[in-house]
Amino acid sequence: MKSARPALIGAIAALLLTAALGSAWFALGSPEAEAASESLPLPPDIPRLAEGPQYDRCLAMLRTDPEDARTFAETWEAAGGGEGARHCAALALLASGEAERGAERLEQLARTSHGSAAARAAVFAQAGQAWMLLGNTGRAYAAATMALTLTPDDIDLLVDRAVALGSMGRYADSLDDLNRAVTLDPSRAEPLVFRAAALRHLDRVEEAQADAERALALAPENAEALLERGIIRQLRGNTAGARADWEKVIALAPDSPAADLAQQNLALNEAGPQRR
Repeated sequence: MKSARPALIGAIAALLLTAALGSAWFALGSPEAEAASESLPLPPDIPRLAEGPQYDRCLAMLRTDPEDARTFAETWEAAGGGEGARHCAALALLASGEAERGAERLEQLARTSHGSAAARAAVFAQAGQAWMLLGNTGRAYAAATMALTLTPDDIDLLVDRAVALGSMGRYADSLDDLNRAVTLDPSRAEPLVFRAAALRHLDRVEEAQADAERALALAPENAEALLERGIIRQLRGNTAGARADWEKVIALAPDSPAADLAQQNLALNEAGPQRR
């Protein structure tokens, strides 16, 4: 869980950012609940709990036919496939749209696995991201906390838990995790974007803008950082700057949740006074 974030689906990071960032002045819907009913594409880097040709075959099948992968995994598990079979079966549930069952199985597997601490933490992280997708922030927080007991300096896990805390309105607690993440690696933009959002919710707007600017200095085309800076600019009365940021979000990532939020903010900006 260093450079390749083992998200449950390709869009999960954006969904988590959406849940955490929200908007300073409109009510955010719930894309997580809608997405949870759909089949979920798998991440490029799946944490491994086993080795061997059957495990490789099952993981490969997940990307082409999750139902066949599920059948294969269940047959393999009945024949003594062990942790590899159980892991593949849980991922197949996620890939075929049964996110709640898949998350529960991943949690159970992470608790009982004989794999390395890093592998177990990654499986807890998969479960936590699935719970976020389902809108169950309490379970997401618990899963991230369990993962952090295994790998306490994992920046992605600190961000995951901060997102869950922020989604529950616990912004001060979220800030603690994000401060640690930024301290561990000041060169990463993602924790800075989340920290800007947490600071904004705590009415520390000047500090929030500094973090958004810092994130953009590191990643000038980061759509979520631009979205957040636009929200902060709007709060500080810089309507033209906010509009420019949101228009750039739409140009950079037109099909993303960040672009949807930017478009809604632009519409509200045109419609009249600031809202919350």
